[in-house]
Amino acid sequence: FGDGAGAVLLQRTTADPSVLSTHLYSDGSKGRQLIIPGGGSRQPASQKVVDEKLVTIRMPNGNEVFKTAVRSMEEAAIAALKTNGAEVSDIDLFISHQANARIIYAVAERLGLPRERIFMNIDRYGNTSAASIPIALDEAVRAGRLKRGDLLLLTAFGGGITWGSALIRW
Repeated sequence: FGDGAGAVLLQRTTADPSVLSTHLYSDGSKGRQLIIPGGGSRQPASQKVVDEKLVTIRMPNGNEVFKTAVRSMEEAAIAALKTNGAEVSDIDLFISHQANARIIYAVAERLGLPRERIFMNIDRYGNTSAASIPIALDEAVRAGRLKRGDLLLLTAFGGGITWGSALIRW
């Protein structure tokens, strides 16, 4: 895992660029697949919680998390495309939560997205959790990979189990 932070400033607009749609989902029945048992209101931070390693990610079955992540993000991506009457071929850039390269490549492959339309930086920072997409957005813009008018597909997956997508006209 890496450490990072990111923020995105949004404002109301009727013209491009715009957030075309967002799709957010959760399935608490799979919550034990990926969880941090300590911290928060259930077990507030304390030395005991730290000593018992309750503030670290628990993933009892990594293969099942992989399958769930890939399937869920693919479905969320398809929902974003269908909602907007878009096709995979319309996507200029795909940025996914930077959990691991295998998941990102698997989602893109299932969608039929060529690798040259994927932006990835996990090799430089590791999994920066909720900061991974804002960091990748900044890097993609700075590298000239994301330009005004481009159609951007975002997907994410996380604990709980939660997942989602966004389609953005940059």
